Amino acid sequence: MREPVERRLAAILAADVAGYSRLMGADEEGTLERLKAHRRQLVDPKIKEHRGRIVKTTGDGMLVEFPSVVDAVRCAAEIQRAMVDRNPETPEDQRITFRIGVNLGDIIVDGDDIYGDGVNIAARLEALAEPGGVCISRVVRDQIRDKLPYPFEDMGEQSVKNIARPVRAFAMTAGAIASTPLGSAPAPLGRARSPRRAVIPASVIVVFCIAIVAWWLWPKEKSSTTSVHPSVPVGAQVATTVANAPPPRLSFVVLPFENLSKDPDQEYFADGITDDLTTDLSRISGSFVIARNTAFTYKGKAVDVKQIGRDLGVRYIIEGSVRRLGDQVQINVQLIDAETGAHVWADRFDTDRANFAEAQREITGRLARSLDLQLLEAESNRIGQDRAIDPDARDLVMRGWARFYRSQSVQNLDEARQAFERALEIDPRSVQARIGIAASLMSKLFGGSSSSVRQDQERAEKLLLEALERDPNNPVAHWTMGMLRRSQNRLTEAKVEEETGITLDRNSRSYAQLGYILEELGEPEAAIPNLEKAIRLNPHDPNIWAPYAGLGVCQLLLSHVDQAIDLLTRARAANPRIWIIHFWIAGAFGLQGKLAEAKAALAEALQLKPEVNSLAAYRTHRPWDANPQFTALADKTLYAGLRRAGFPDE
Repeated sequence: MREPVERRLAAILAADVAGYSRLMGADEEGTLERLKAHRRQLVDPKIKEHRGRIVKTTGDGMLVEFPSVVDAVRCAAEIQRAMVDRNPETPEDQRITFRIGVNLGDIIVDGDDIYGDGVNIAARLEALAEPGGVCISRVVRDQIRDKLPYPFEDMGEQSVKNIARPVRAFAMTAGAIASTPLGSAPAPLGRARSPRRAVIPASVIVVFCIAIVAWWLWPKEKSSTTSVHPSVPVGAQVATTVANAPPPRLSFVVLPFENLSKDPDQEYFADGITDDLTTDLSRISGSFVIARNTAFTYKGKAVDVKQIGRDLGVRYIIEGSVRRLGDQVQINVQLIDAETGAHVWADRFDTDRANFAEAQREITGRLARSLDLQLLEAESNRIGQDRAIDPDARDLVMRGWARFYRSQSVQNLDEARQAFERALEIDPRSVQARIGIAASLMSKLFGGSSSSVRQDQERAEKLLLEALERDPNNPVAHWTMGMLRRSQNRLTEAKVEEETGITLDRNSRSYAQLGYILEELGEPEAAIPNLEKAIRLNPHDPNIWAPYAGLGVCQLLLSHVDQAIDLLTRARAANPRIWIIHFWIAGAFGLQGKLAEAKAALAEALQLKPEVNSLAAYRTHRPWDANPQFTALADKTLYAGLRRAGFPDE
């Protein structure tokens, strides 16, 4: 008979050393010596002080069990704060820096070891933490909310490896830890003294009680500085009043979408749109999103957006409505500046209600992608007005992404990169600045405007490896790494990176990149659904030319010439400055036998890119199009059309 499994609830702390492989590669003995010293002098005593039990250790990490979640988080924070004071004397490239994750969950006990999802989630949270920071789960945050004064920021729902459901994560950054007094001074060494109980005279207690009663009964004057909104939870108002600080950038609340059809059966659809949009927008890097439970306290009530902005401490309000018209469902959405009440952006989405589940996914995906761009643009404009002289690193990162997502041009990409470079100078630990620089370099390379391809690839690789070491679950980092691998003609690896990006973010830009990669692997039929998905997610993308051009090439490789010309013409209309579109249109017209149109398109391409004057030069500039699978299809279609138009092989 099998013995019963022992289970118990426990707080689990998982920790590792950021960049351990790099540190060991540079100085194996020195790294090991420093790590042992930190453990002996700080980490192990702190764990013992907070009643923790070290379950196991690996070369660079450890797993610790605590009977109290408060003890676990306090221990994590005090270790990280103490490391700030221990590291200044050590050169930056030799510093030991921990990442720590804490979870509360059910564990399986096997001797001295522990297993289960509770342990796995702690390990995943550790991977989400930035070096020097602490990351905790939602259940931990709920338990410590009123017990510990630590400034954890909501990271939203995170999809993590081998865990079926997303994990809501909260992070305290290294910067927050460094500026927060987390621990008290240690007691002096020597014999411990028994605490001395203070004796308060009974007369003092009586006077105090009388004073409290008198204060309670005394008539109060209305305050001119604090307003109470009847529809807002008191806790939210108190928190906002106490903080009295400007709301974070990219902070917003998604109010419950209104069901205008008056059909109660449609209520769940409107609520589902609200829930999914809240989850999707929480994935935006650096965003602060009010939780669903708080947002739904406004359901069915008349709202004053300015008051909501003040009460919840957010810059933007997102509200919308759902209306059923026969077999069609119409969704309206608005992005509102909470400070002024002005509409920043509005749009309408129509869908067939035959498949509500699919419609809901499509709508929320498109909304999230559009709002991502609009929020970045709005905040970039605000930063330009408020912080033109002295923007900080986060401001510059936001400004960089706003420039990056504009219609592709050398100027926009250069301005984006300059903003990211300045951000990295101010904050050398910035993951987003690293990704932004790499993305700008790769976009210039694919646009044909890189003047140093090899150096740009090498710099992008270094930055992306550093970013992924700090944040392995960042979908934008995987998207950019996929672009880098594609530029190196490592298409299979590029495909894996983009598939990972999609797994981490269902609205990822990786759909378009995956489509291009499949096309270049000689699989145009498999590429088409991904490129179509990219267009559906963001039909108003300033760079919509790219997925349309990709679709056009796929149809051309499949010998669907009329469809190819239609799609490539749309791409050209969206951005006529892109030389490669004219080149592909020339091939399509040549294959169709319209040689005058083909020659005219070739002339446009050569005017924009004079060095690409033969098929050999084309393959040199686009090595990923030199793949045997792609070449086999292109020889019968694209290249055949170009040859008919008089374009030489050499």
